[in-house]
Amino acid sequence: MICISHLLPDEEMKELVAATGVGVESIDFSISDNLDHLEKTIESYQKKLEEMGNPPLILHGPFLDLNPASFDSLIRDVTMKRFTQCYQAGLKLGAKKIVFHSGMIPCVYYREGWADKVSQFFTEFLRNKEKIEIVMENVLDEDWRLLLDVYKQVEHPNFKLCLDMGHAHCYSEIPVMEWAEGLSPYIGHVHVHDNAGDRDAHLGLGKGTLPYQEVLRILPNSEKRTWTIECSRKEDVLLCLQKIKTEGLL
Repeated sequence: MICISHLLPDEEMKELVAATGVGVESIDFSISDNLDHLEKTIESYQKKLEEMGNPPLILHGPFLDLNPASFDSLIRDVTMKRFTQCYQAGLKLGAKKIVFHSGMIPCVYYREGWADKVSQFFTEFLRNKEKIEIVMENVLDEDWRLLLDVYKQVEHPNFKLCLDMGHAHCYSEIPVMEWAEGLSPYIGHVHVHDNAGDRDAHLGLGKGTLPYQEVLRILPNSEKRTWTIECSRKEDVLLCLQKIKTEGLL
């Protein structure tokens, strides 16, 4: 299943979904103000989905000011509450998956013990949650092996990893090819976009320096693996879809 991130205006999303038959990754439930009015936000987004023809849905979870790795019990509690609110929205909207950030902030958190804290958080969060797959995304993460440590410690059938190609390319000195090779068996979702290695630009494939053809061939399409094109411009979304089709990448 290929989705597009709801970074675009509603009308452009409606046009793209109708023309291409893709699913949608919503960002509405990553915003704290929307979670403060959860039922209203769910109702509003349900209408948006209906206007788009009820495409398959993935949610992007909240992340601003939150951190599953936090040592502060109050911050951890708020993170748990916000993640749970997003999960409740996912149940009501029929979401297939929810994407949550790992919370790694280099130069703030020591590598030693970080995976233990994050795995403890997700183990607790996933308790009695069997209906939606949870995928943990790399953002500022510098080393894919720490994410793998979390995955192995959580050990839950509905917990996978989300490889964000663009983040790995611009925030890590480890080549994105190594990220893909090392994590491939554990990746349930992929964020697809490009950049020049200097910043998280969310460009169309081929507009940056990311070796996207090699990365995507390491991560072949499968029944359980899903993909979101995470570009902020309509033309870049269409470019990605065209390259994926013409180059036989997925």
